[in-house]
Amino acid sequence: MTTEPTTGFLWGASTAPHQVEGNNLNSDWWVYEQRMPHFGPSGDAVDSYHRYEEDMRLLAEAGLTAYRFGIEWARVEPLPGAFSLAEIAHYRRMIDTALSLGLAPVVTLHHFSSPRWFIEEGGWLGDTAIDRFTAYVERVCDFLDGVEWVCTINEPNMFAFMMLMAASINTDAAPPMDTPTVQPENGFVLPLPTPEATQRLIEAHHAARAIVRERTGAAVGWTVANLALYATDPAFESRLKEERWTREDVFLDAARGDDFIGVQAYSTQGVDDGGLVPNPPSPDNTLVGTPYRPDALGIAIRHTWDVTGGLPILVTENGIATADDARRIAYTTEALTHLLTAVDDGIDVRGYLHWSALDNFEWGHWEPTFGLIAVDRTTFARTPKPSLSWLGGIARRGRL
Repeated sequence: MTTEPTTGFLWGASTAPHQVEGNNLNSDWWVYEQRMPHFGPSGDAVDSYHRYEEDMRLLAEAGLTAYRFGIEWARVEPLPGAFSLAEIAHYRRMIDTALSLGLAPVVTLHHFSSPRWFIEEGGWLGDTAIDRFTAYVERVCDFLDGVEWVCTINEPNMFAFMMLMAASINTDAAPPMDTPTVQPENGFVLPLPTPEATQRLIEAHHAARAIVRERTGAAVGWTVANLALYATDPAFESRLKEERWTREDVFLDAARGDDFIGVQAYSTQGVDDGGLVPNPPSPDNTLVGTPYRPDALGIAIRHTWDVTGGLPILVTENGIATADDARRIAYTTEALTHLLTAVDDGIDVRGYLHWSALDNFEWGHWEPTFGLIAVDRTTFARTPKPSLSWLGGIARRGRL
């Protein structure tokens, strides 16, 4: 590439608390897992709750400079209005550990899982939602010293339809929708976010943004699942715009006024006159059933830049579900080539955080492996893959 990222560009990897910590007993997702026996529960996950220092050290020793992790609301506030001092101290230790290892902590306040009591009380569409969430955010902001990047809500465009699961929390019924992570053999079409859920999450984000700005010096934004949608025929351009707005652009537009926007891109999906087209089976598809499209990252960066009016971009997730680490390196090489071409073209990209640091619990499934580090789920032994040292080498050089 002719241009390297600017000094201070973040090179790192990401995780989500429910997917790696283990035994998140007080969360809504723990309840859902017990009612969906056709896929594996999270259980101990990969025990990163106790092994976070080892995980961070592996990233830092490889040469990475940032680690994105989440704070689990269900742990910090196990009962309404009752905040756990022990859990607050735990997450403060995580921040301190990252800083001591030279890793910039990129902290996510909400990554899909919520306290069980919050959902039982009415959840995100209930009358108390904004007050409950902002009280939690205020408490968390008390211990974010040294954190320069805060993501309020992860992938609100995915989370908006995941709220459908909340209807089952007060019953013994299985949730009305399955996990969105792994596509069936013939593909599937994700439900549309409802207008009510969309607007409530935007309201929550803006309220949290104001609190983070008032109480910390961190840059604040949220992360969006970038779908890299395309019309399968020019005749479907109008439908493409409709799908983009409802599924992605309304959330990007709501980020105007943020300090940055988190881009999360993996693959692409077509749109015809009926809406999204299920991805057909193919031997080239990833372990979650999506097409192998490393160019999705460049598409997502450019589209996000346009829709947000030039908001600084932090790539907070990008990766591939594969058991072949050489394929992971090939995918990421091409994805980074597209990222750096966008930088060449004047797009302000502040960092690249790979998904994921660890092979982990993919919302109902253990088979898809996204990690730079393999984990033995019996002993919890960590084994760095070649892709970790490869990405760390890029971080040390600052270029491909």
